[in-house]
Amino acid sequence: MSSTSSSNWRELFPTKLTFIIFLLYMSLFIGQGIFVTASQESNNSYSYNTVTVVLLTEVFKLIVSTCLYCRENNLKSLVRDVHKDRNVLALYMVPAFLYCLYNNLAFVNLATFDPTTYYLLLQLRVVVTGILFQIIFKKYLSQRQWVSLILLTCGCMLKQLNFSSFYSDANDDSEAAAIQAGNLEPTNSSLTQQNQVQGKNMSGFDFSLSAVFILAQTFCSCLAGVYNEYLLKDKGANVNIFVQNVFMYLDSIVCNAIILLIRGELLDAFSAKNMDSIMRFSVLIIIINNAAIGIVTSFFLKYMNSILKTFASALELLFTAVLCYFLFAIPIYINTALAIAVVSYAIYLYTQSPVINLGKVRPLTSISSATAAATPYDKRKLLGEDADSDLDMNIV
Repeated sequence: MSSTSSSNWRELFPTKLTFIIFLLYMSLFIGQGIFVTASQESNNSYSYNTVTVVLLTEVFKLIVSTCLYCRENNLKSLVRDVHKDRNVLALYMVPAFLYCLYNNLAFVNLATFDPTTYYLLLQLRVVVTGILFQIIFKKYLSQRQWVSLILLTCGCMLKQLNFSSFYSDANDDSEAAAIQAGNLEPTNSSLTQQNQVQGKNMSGFDFSLSAVFILAQTFCSCLAGVYNEYLLKDKGANVNIFVQNVFMYLDSIVCNAIILLIRGELLDAFSAKNMDSIMRFSVLIIIINNAAIGIVTSFFLKYMNSILKTFASALELLFTAVLCYFLFAIPIYINTALAIAVVSYAIYLYTQSPVINLGKVRPLTSISSATAAATPYDKRKLLGEDADSDLDMNIV
């Protein structure tokens, strides 16, 4: 690998552990769409209370983060840290509320869209994230970085393209044409696979209530991601990352409980009947997977950035499309393939000039180093000659 490529790679992933976090983030999010889709009934509805599942996920995250903190500390120390940084706890109410909406809308939108279409439409957040990133961090993106972001958005728009306007209907291999021609008839796949494809919106964005929900989820993702990164790297940079997670999950539990209260389901949500519907493998795996996503995302945003996070999300498309083809018999049409190709090129372009935003945080070298309170760090040293030996990833 050339020295330039090696330098770009090192800018993207300063340490081996950040690269592992990147891969974990992608893998877990791919699982989210597939696990939620697999838990649906034949009519794409849920046999369990989805808000309760989100609430239990936040409780599980809180327990895991507390246990991770207590590996090197104790509960008394945690209570003391929470009280000491209670102003940061209040600030976390904003991303907690946004993530609460995002997580609940994920269930709603995955009941409407197949996983590949769902992830493609969510990539509309890329440009919005770029704008918010510049406003909040006052770090202006280069021309190449903006080109990669715009290409990423164009890739998502390709999902909408109906090739019948360019070719005859007989040669049209787009999803829109397939749906119009009634080509989504059940194949020889299993009955479960047939049922889960039936009734899904596979043509992408349209002007309906589902469009409002996907746009709402997109903006929640953008605002929550960038603001959470700001708290992790600036306002809460000197706070232990697991204490920051405790702040987020305490606030998230409150937000989800309020939603259940507004819907009049707070008590009924934890009835024996509802809990029985949740205590199944297909639902418990969603709770465990989403809890892991939350904890990994906090490390991602603290030691990388929300721009790279959007590219990780886009890279999930390729794997999601392939897995859904085999698991749910959801076909990969030419417009989906083209969309994935453009998104992949945008990711490559971005790797040539990645965004670096460490704020007051040192590069992550081990999990134990994350548990210590951060100290102000001159990020200019990151790529300095003296730091090369610490940051080398032994690229070959």
